[in-house]
Order: sequence, then structure tokens, then C-alpha cells
Amino acid sequence: MKLVQFYDRQDEARKLQVGVLKGEDEVVALNVKGTMRDAIEAGDVEALAQGAAYRLSDVKLLSPLTDPEKIVCIGLNYHDHVIESNMQVPKVPVLFPKYNNCLTGHEDEVAIPVEVTQCDYEAELAVVIGKTAKRVPLESAMDYVFGYTVLNDVSARDIQLNEPQWTRGKAIDGFAPTGPWIVTADEIADPGKLGISLKLNGATMQDSNTKELIFDVPYLVSFLSNTMTLRPGDIISTGTPPGVGMGKKPQVWLKPGDVVEATVEGIGTLRNTFVSERIR
Repeated sequence: MKLVQFYDRQDEARKLQVGVLKGEDEVVALNVKGTMRDAIEAGDVEALAQGAAYRLSDVKLLSPLTDPEKIVCIGLNYHDHVIESNMQVPKVPVLFPKYNNCLTGHEDEVAIPVEVTQCDYEAELAVVIGKTAKRVPLESAMDYVFGYTVLNDVSARDIQLNEPQWTRGKAIDGFAPTGPWIVTADEIADPGKLGISLKLNGATMQDSNTKELIFDVPYLVSFLSNTMTLRPGDIISTGTPPGVGMGKKPQVWLKPGDVVEATVEGIGTLRNTFVSERIR
């Protein structure tokens, strides 16, 4: 099942709705009071009553989650990416946060702040938590996964790598495009065997597989739950494979007009255009 947040393009109020994608061109609204997080927390999303149907072209897709309690990102989690970053293989997961201000949706524009000259892309598999998780054993960790989506961990390298911690260079407004939808866990047989890639203006920049993860999905869920309670709708973004702009020779930085397409096998393609920040 593919779940979306959207609004009807004919609705001047742009009321947020939760829906399910039927086939490739129909979105059916679900009877949800609130957001996707509320639907996940309520339990059986599949049993929710269905309402109005829309053509996909008649709706604006939003980030499939707009109000998670936590967005936990994992750094340096692909072996080859550690090498291209000139770092040591971590002994425990490297963590940093993003926040709700970072979230934006499929086909949305991402503004590059005037302070940023080294804007980079990072295609990632993102895990959506389905139920409250605290001290979850490794063997049952997957029971707490609701589904998966695609996240582009956009990064301002000139800020990130010149300060003692990464948050200010990672948690910039709009720097976590997410979507286009959530694919429920029952449709992904093994999140550790998914192709992951990214194109910049049509040219392939990243091309790998989640089998190269240093810390896999069950480990991350269990590890994080030992010290922080994971809640329904929380996002764990599992890290990016090699091929980021920082690692290219010469380095490649995003500029206004660039189109970035991040793809994870079995989920879909998240597309965004980068623009200059408009200062009022």
C-alpha cells in the first residue's frame, strides 16, 4: 500500500488530506482526523473508510509526513561513502537530527540559502516507525516498522564541516525532501536488498544497494530504542551511499535550476528542483 498526504489543487484552503494511491493515477482520500502521523498512531490504516477519489495529476503531493516527533538521521552508514569522506568506519551509528522545518514534498522547490556555496545531495532510504518502541530486541525490531519512503538528506557542506557539530548545516529549511509516498512494510520483503540511486539533471551520481549498509534497519531500530522512545510516525533516515557531490573530483555542488531525482527500489522516485533563496 502506498500512502500519501496531499491537497486538492482546486481547494483554495489547501486542506491536508491522507490518502492511498490506487494503481498509478488515482488517489483515494482516507477518513483521517489529522495527519499521516495520526493515521499511523491510530492503528489499522488499511481499515480506514475511503472517501473521494482524485486523479494524481489533480492533487499536490506533500511530504508523506509533516509532523513527526523525531527525524533521526544516520551518517557514514555505507562502507564506500566512509572512504570517499576520508573518515573511519564508525563503531556505533553516527547520529544527527533534522526537524519538521526541513520537510518538503515531491516536486517541491528547495531553496539554497545565500550563505551556502557547497550544497550537496544524499539519497537515502527512510524508515517510518509504526508503533511505540522502547528497548526493542534486535529479533523483533522489524515489527515496529510501518513502512519506508525516500529522503534526500540535503547538506550545506561549507557549514556542516566547518563547525564542531553538523546540525546547522543539515537542518536548514527544506533540506529534507521526502516522498513521494510511504510504502507499507508488507510490500518490501527485505529493506537490506534495495537498489538506491540519484540523478542530477539526468546524470547518475549515486548507484548502490542497501546491502552495503554498515548498520541495517533492524539494528538501527533496536539501537535507537534503547535510549530514546520511538513513536509512531518517527523517521529514521538510514544514510547515503557513495557518489555525493563532496566526493566527486572535481566536487559537484547544487546550483539554482538543478533537478535532483532520488530513487529507492520498490518505493519510487523523489524529484526536486533547487532554486536560489528569495529574501523578502
